This record gives sequence, C-alpha cells and structure tokens, in this order.
Amino acid sequence: MQNISEIDNLIKLISRLPGLGPKSAKRIILKMINNRKELMKPLAQTLSDVYKNIVRCKICGILKSNFTPCDNCENIKNKYSKICVVENIADQWTIESSSIFQGYFHILGGTISNTNDQRKEDLLIDSLVQRVKKNNIDEVILATSATIEGQTTAYYIQDSLKNVNVKISKLAQGLPVGGEIENLDDGTLVSAFKNRKNF
Repeated sequence: MQNISEIDNLIKLISRLPGLGPKSAKRIILKMINNRKELMKPLAQTLSDVYKNIVRCKICGILKSNFTPCDNCENIKNKYSKICVVENIADQWTIESSSIFQGYFHILGGTISNTNDQRKEDLLIDSLVQRVKKNNIDEVILATSATIEGQTTAYYIQDSLKNVNVKISKLAQGLPVGGEIENLDDGTLVSAFKNRKNF
C-alpha cells in the first residue's frame, strides 16, 4: 500500500479501537474512501458533534448532551427506588440491553486500584452517597466486577454508605471471579441480578 500520511495516521488511530488491528482498519478506511458522501462525510460530522457536545455527567457519570439535563439524574417521569452502581459506561449499556434492571444508574468511572493512577477522589462515590440521600433510595446494587479492584471498590462504597439507611446488595450467582460485566451474556446477567444478596 502506497504511503500517504493522512491514511497512515487514520490507520493508526482506528487500530487503537478495541477489537481492531491494522488489517481491519485498512478495510474500514477503504470502505469510507469509496463511500465518501454516504459514510465518510456524515461520520466526520457526527464525530465532531460528539466531541463538542457529549460530556460525562459530574453527578452520576452517565454520558449526556451539553445542552440537556441528565435523564438519569433528573428522571421525573419514573421515580425509582434503586441505584445500580457500575464501573464504566460499557457495563451500564450491557445491563440496560438485558432489560433486567429498572432504576437509576451510577457510573463510577473506574475502580480503586494500587496499580494505576485511579484515586478514590476521582470516582463518583461522594456523589453516589448524596444521590442515595436525596432520592430516598431503598437499595444500592453493587454491580462491580469480580476482580480484586472491583471487590475493593465495592467494600469502599459499602463503608461510605454505612451511616445511610439503605439496603446494599451485590450481584451473585453466575458472575465469575475475575469476570467483567460487559462480557457477560444476558442469561448470566439476569441470574446475577435475580440472585443478588445483601452486602
């Protein structure tokens, strides 16, 4: 393939996406170049719009538009009594697609770990405590992964809520040790929610 710096740069960028390598990136780029009007132009515009307008809610961690209130925090139509706490947005999307959970989500933005730069202060744990108090939440469901970091984070959240009158439960059966939420199938996820236990 002839070296063209713009295309080389695009291959490098697309290759960084999960599940894609240089070969897949080249196929995607060729498809876009051959369909400039139908694919490339609208994709470039949409990426620009997302970059400018989509932010993470500072209270619950969900993705939202700069121009609208957060649907998750300010859900007036459905007043829920449960909050499901997950590590990242991919976990939220996985649980939402299973339709097993009806309630608010709280996305921490990571886990407590000694091996990376993630600090407790960077996670949205303080805002979780405030949301539980403000919204009269009956149950906090900890849907953190079964990794050491996920469990450490769950225990830290439990400790942060010890003075709040709220039931704390953790996903149960079917959640393998070391497993990530976003990799679970719907059946496993349904089982984990139905068999959750007090934490």
